[in-house]
Amino acid sequence: MQKDVALLEAKIEYQFQDRSILREALTHSSYANELRAKKVTAQCNERLEFLGDAVLESITSEYLFLSYPDLTEGELTQRRKAVVQSSALASYAREIELGAYLLLGNGEEKGGGRDRQSTLENAFEALIAAIYLDAGREGKERVRRFIIPFIKRELEEHYSPIITDPKTELQQLIQQAEGDVLTYHVVGESGPDHEKHFAVEARMNSNVIGHGTGRSKREAEQNAAIEALRLFGEIE
Repeated sequence: MQKDVALLEAKIEYQFQDRSILREALTHSSYANELRAKKVTAQCNERLEFLGDAVLESITSEYLFLSYPDLTEGELTQRRKAVVQSSALASYAREIELGAYLLLGNGEEKGGGRDRQSTLENAFEALIAAIYLDAGREGKERVRRFIIPFIKRELEEHYSPIITDPKTELQQLIQQAEGDVLTYHVVGESGPDHEKHFAVEARMNSNVIGHGTGRSKREAEQNAAIEALRLFGEIE
């Protein structure tokens, strides 16, 4: 059951002028499809997710550019990727308990959709777009106030600038022991064809040493390699 959205507005410190756009941001495709099956017009949050992704990248890029004047383009890109990747966005969503406010179809509800990483990530991006549109001329500034605290904390608490190519570093580490073989295995896929999310396991021989998710197989593999490097104590 969806919680009162007024509680969500209090959490994000923004009160919507048009609650309908907030409802759209919180509407999962499964819920919209159930309504359409009953001949009820419904719009899910996928279009808002598209816009929110672009707004998030723009504001994050601007913040990093101004905050780190001595970093190269590659280093800025690395930091941006870290703070807007799927797992990071899902963690931001969990912090504001966004899953509790989502409108989900029965199957998605029973399947644990309120805490599914891809669902939370998409809803968080849709919420960004909803704030951006609802606030009008102040949209970008209101979104900035909302997301910058998450980004700053993610960089301070979780970001490690040491690893530029986790897969390569992990491969080199594994090769130090003769006979060990590193492989990556896709263990899950979700989302529509245009917005796939992948779950990957990194395995040394038959042992799972890392899990990762991402919008592409490569991103998921890189994240699995990072987890494996943490397991081996190569990074914090």
